[in-house]
Amino acid sequence: MGITSVDICNAADALKGFVGFNRKLDKYIVRFSEDSFGMDVPDDSIRPTCEFVWAEKSGRVMSLSRECLQILAEQNVNDRLNLGDVLQVYLRRTDLPEIVAERRRL
Repeated sequence: MGITSVDICNAADALKGFVGFNRKLDKYIVRFSEDSFGMDVPDDSIRPTCEFVWAEKSGRVMSLSRECLQILAEQNVNDRLNLGDVLQVYLRRTDLPEIVAERRRL
């Protein structure tokens, strides 16, 4: 059974946790509670992980960013994030364009 773009989009929407930009470290970090980021992460940079991976193209059209997924993968908490095999395959398949979809923000 193959993996479809719907499977990949559903897996992206099932990601857990929150992402915020840590000014002191100059990088994005993952936490599993909005309250656990500390003072080095501005509140307006904190987003649910499932929204962090989608980049706005125009209006409700968004692309599933491999760059953002890679940032998550580098955190080495794949199980807690729910960053499973489907998204790992999507990350590896750089020979295919990023998925672009019309979607509503959560």
